[in-house]
Amino acid sequence: MSKLPKAYQFIDLSDYGRPVARVIARSLKNTSFTPVHVTIGFIISGLFAIACIIYGNYVAAAFFLIFKSILDAADGELARVKETPSYTGRYLDSVADVILNLMILIAIWFITESSILHTLLAFAGLQLQGTLYNYYYVILRNNCKGDTTSRIFEDSTPDAMEGEKQSVVNILFRLYKLCYGFFDKTIYFLDRSAAKADKFPKWLMTAVSTFGLGFQLLIISLMLVAGWKDYIIPFFIVYTIMIAVFIGIRKML
Repeated sequence: MSKLPKAYQFIDLSDYGRPVARVIARSLKNTSFTPVHVTIGFIISGLFAIACIIYGNYVAAAFFLIFKSILDAADGELARVKETPSYTGRYLDSVADVILNLMILIAIWFITESSILHTLLAFAGLQLQGTLYNYYYVILRNNCKGDTTSRIFEDSTPDAMEGEKQSVVNILFRLYKLCYGFFDKTIYFLDRSAAKADKFPKWLMTAVSTFGLGFQLLIISLMLVAGWKDYIIPFFIVYTIMIAVFIGIRKML
């Protein structure tokens, strides 16, 4: 199942793992595995990738980063095929992503001569890029009556859905706000009018999808395997400039 009606679907460069994710989800549909179990799986895959980076096994690191990206899509796919959407899964997924992103960049800092300041700048850039992509994508999904588990403005604790505990949703929402609040507010400040926009051309969404986490992990994987580990942190710092470019294009439309 797609997050968007067919008429609004675009080429999502960050979502290359979706076909495999759907196969995984279908294979788990009639089992006791839940979307949260799959989320835990991508956390483990991410940790394996980090260990491989530190120990210099970059091909294995690339495999686990890409596998992590596939599982990151599979948990949502499983929630849709089982018809069990939840805020628990949505916030656990997001909180795990931001923590793993920081750990991945710290691992890259550890094996290169980059400064910790540049590493933190790259992390901030990575998160701002992903936040802009998610901001536009969630607005588009809401405008065309697609998947609505994610909200445009995460400014209040949502009511727990059937099958989940409100206390768990409350805790995970607070963690989400702690991890993403600054980035969400920054992107909203830069492009607050996007929430009222009714036009997101497919070509623009495809371009902005280079900010998606799946594509970011693919770039890191390719650069590790190519022996360009020293350029990973500078790349994400410089590529953050494209935020202004995409926002400028969106506003002109």
